[in-house]
Parts: sequence; C-alpha cells; structure tokens
Amino acid sequence: MKPERPKAHLKRWAFFVLAVVSVAACGDSAFLYGGRELADRVAARSGWERFQTVSGPFSLVGFRSIRTPSNSDLSVYIEGDGFAWVTSTQLSSDPTPRIPIALELAVQDPSANRLYLARPCQYQSEAELARCSPKYWSGARYSEEVVAAMNAEINQTVRATGAKRLRLFGYSGGGAVAALIAARRTDVIQLVTVAGNLDHAAWTSIRKVSPLSASLNPADMTSSLSRIPQIHFVGQDDTSVPPKVAQSYRSRFSDPDRINIIEVPGVDHDCCWEERWPGLLKQYVYIGGS
Repeated sequence: MKPERPKAHLKRWAFFVLAVVSVAACGDSAFLYGGRELADRVAARSGWERFQTVSGPFSLVGFRSIRTPSNSDLSVYIEGDGFAWVTSTQLSSDPTPRIPIALELAVQDPSANRLYLARPCQYQSEAELARCSPKYWSGARYSEEVVAAMNAEINQTVRATGAKRLRLFGYSGGGAVAALIAARRTDVIQLVTVAGNLDHAAWTSIRKVSPLSASLNPADMTSSLSRIPQIHFVGQDDTSVPPKVAQSYRSRFSDPDRINIIEVPGVDHDCCWEERWPGLLKQYVYIGGS
C-alpha cells in the first residue's frame, strides 16, 4: 500500500492525541471505546436516536434524526464495509467499523431528516454476531439479500415520515449498496458516494483479490441508474478504492457526461472526509440551500 502522506499522518496523530487527552480528562480511557461505543457517542452528541430492527434475515442497527416529519425529503447514509479484514488474507470476526465514517458525515448534513444505516452484522451483540454469516462482510457483502433488507428498512422510514424524495449517500462499500438500492427505486433524486466501490469487478482486478462472486455490481445496473443525478467523490490519494474504480463505473454509461466524478485533493480512503464534508455538501450537493 502507498505510504501515508506525512501531513495526513501528523493530522491524524494530533487528532488521536487530542482525543486521548480529552477523554482521559473525563476519567475514561480512549482505548476503552470500540466501534459500537464510538458510534453511540457520535450520534448522542448530535441528538440522534438509535434503533435496531429486523429486516429480512438481518438485525440492522441505525440512527436517525427527524426534525420535520412533514418535510418530503430524506437523506439516507449507508456505512462502509467496516472492519471486514484484519489483514489481506485474514477475515475479521466482527465487521463493525472502528470509525463510523458514514455516521460522521451524516451528522454534519444540514438537511432536516436524516437516516443512517449500518451494514448487516455491524454493531451486533456477541450472540447476534454468531448468527451472522461472515460471507456478508466478504464475498456476499453486496448480495441481493443485503440490498433487499436495507431497502426494506428505508421503506419503513419512508412510510413513517411520509418522505417523497430521497438522497442516498454511501461511503466506501456503502456506496455500492446505495447505488444498488437506487437502481430499484423511483423516489431517489440524487445518488452521492464517497470513496465508493462502484464497480467491484474493476476493484478486485485492480487490487488483485478474489472476485465478489456472490455480490451484485452497480456497474451492471447502469440502465436503471442512468436516470438518477449522481455525484461521486473520490480521494486523489485513495489506494484502497482508487479513482479508477469510479472511472470504470462511469465508462459503462451510454451518456457518461451525466455521471459527475469529483476528485478531492489531499484525501485518501479514510482521511480526511469528515473535515471536507460540510464544504463539499455546500458546493456540490445542497447548492443554493436546495
């Protein structure tokens, strides 16, 4: 993997030291907070409600902030693949993300009604995780059952809020899931991805890893997705899901000029989307406060 840029490394280290000092001042240790606890803290400080529900064969965890239920718009954020692999050859026993980047993005979104969905098998108890097959964070991470279950949960929120229009956001592998959900809906007014794995066939070829043979591929859904306005943010320094993946996805469209790819300088796969997000939303997504 490409060595991390010195400036980004120093920025991350400074943030880590500040977090340790801040938490230690409260009598805790930063090392006690895992992915579950961190997500709860991120949501709680923004007043979001946590929920857990059964959808299809999965128990799904999410957070939501519904300020104006009568508003017809709903912004949906979908988490990435999480801590799926310990090393390039060793599968993790728990895919809960160490840092919930999609949630960090969601709480900064200025829209009135927001929904965050973790992926199947993330944020689960030990007993729940034991019932969740590892295939759902490996070869079947974008399978039909995953997409159907998450789409069904979105339907539940749509019915509860009366939302008429959706913006779908997805980070990393959540970008693939967001695109696959968008392809089967008629109420999506915008698809936005961040470091999204939009063509996993191209991605596995570039990374020289096993094909995701049990997963659906957004690049195969271009006929359904061509009607949806799209913005795909990619980090110029991203070696995990390099810009070539989004470019491969874009090349599958008959009118690729409608698929907007924004290469963001000074950003890799993990760092530093949270810092850039308010500006990117204002400049490219909610233009003029729409």
